[in-house]
Amino acid sequence: MAWLDISSFGFLVIFLATTFLIGELLVKSKGIFGAIGILLMAFYFGHHIDGVSGLWVIILYVAGLALIIFDGKVISDGTVAIFGIVLMIIGVAVPTPDMVYGLLVTMGIILGGFSAALFLKVFPRRELWTKITLRDRLSGEEGYNSINEKYHELVGKEGKAITDFRPTGTIEIEGEAYSATSGGQWLKSGTKVTVDNVDGTRIVVRQKAGETESNE
Repeated sequence: MAWLDISSFGFLVIFLATTFLIGELLVKSKGIFGAIGILLMAFYFGHHIDGVSGLWVIILYVAGLALIIFDGKVISDGTVAIFGIVLMIIGVAVPTPDMVYGLLVTMGIILGGFSAALFLKVFPRRELWTKITLRDRLSGEEGYNSINEKYHELVGKEGKAITDFRPTGTIEIEGEAYSATSGGQWLKSGTKVTVDNVDGTRIVVRQKAGETESNE
């Protein structure tokens, strides 16, 4: 396997191996991606490591991969996975013959990790890093609910149209501006209004009882 002495081939092997190994973690491929990744890494380490003395770099690489799996299944915040990626990079870069080769295989791991995400568009995903997705979704829902609650508190309050309503515009209540609609009613800027109801973030207003449209 003298071709593995060429840095560009080393980059390609590491890139493909990382793509398939990380892909195995991300999607359900029935172990096929994992087998391909392991085979490619066996070629790489088999060529660059001579004797038992170099086994520690393989252990380092495997430990890094294990940390990524641990992060995805248990912690799900990405911090341990970053440390795992660093160990994998050290594991493949140390046995390289020169700095250029080392930089290329480092790029192979980074680019391969990103490329593995493309498998998510085709194959069913595994339940890894689901806590991050759930946390982001809950944060979004909390933010939406918080806005919803604030808007519902406006029902019955009085304010003033600060733009013409045709039939949407902007109102001012207690010094804050809100986008609103007056339904089918057209109102002029300066008209006093009352918040009639709120549907989600849609504020519906009506002209305050007994008021006439402002001529401002």
